[in-house]
Amino acid sequence: MLLTVSGPPGSGKSTTAALLADRFELEHVSGGDIFRELADERGYTPLEFNKLAEENEEIDRDLDRRLRKTAVDGDDLVLESRLAGWLAAEQADFRFWLDAPASVRGERIADREGKDPARATEETMAREASEASRYEAYYGIDIHDLTIYDLSVNTARWRPDAVLDMLVTAVEEYDPAGDEGQVPVELDDGF
Repeated sequence: MLLTVSGPPGSGKSTTAALLADRFELEHVSGGDIFRELADERGYTPLEFNKLAEENEEIDRDLDRRLRKTAVDGDDLVLESRLAGWLAAEQADFRFWLDAPASVRGERIADREGKDPARATEETMAREASEASRYEAYYGIDIHDLTIYDLSVNTARWRPDAVLDMLVTAVEEYDPAGDEGQVPVELDDGF
């Protein structure tokens, strides 16, 4: 089984993906962890590395190729990244999108990174705008188009265990007969 968990920074992707992987005994691969490792290896903060990626598209393309290869080659996996749903469009059994208001996400990031919440929110919004622009330019993906996802959840409304319960229910109650008439997502091979 291949599950994808996507959403903006601070939406609860990592928490939920880890819980899903544990619940279904799947491997968890995090695009965010890989991005932060790449940034750290080069001596950048994630925000600085993101800005560098605006000037050097190979940073994004390298990360996205790695994640796409993981999706194509992998099985029994939860793939988590902003583009996971798109990168694994043909392979994924379920694609989930998580979101929350910017202020909530900013507070979560501030708690995690020890920053001022207003600063974290501002940085996150700048990062999102930059990434959305690059996804459109590189791959023709409108990150705000949620029609490819099986389920979208506002994580500000529920605790992590309740979000997990919703996603687990979706997976366990899946009816393959409902797939008829689905229009598959087509990707160019730009990844």
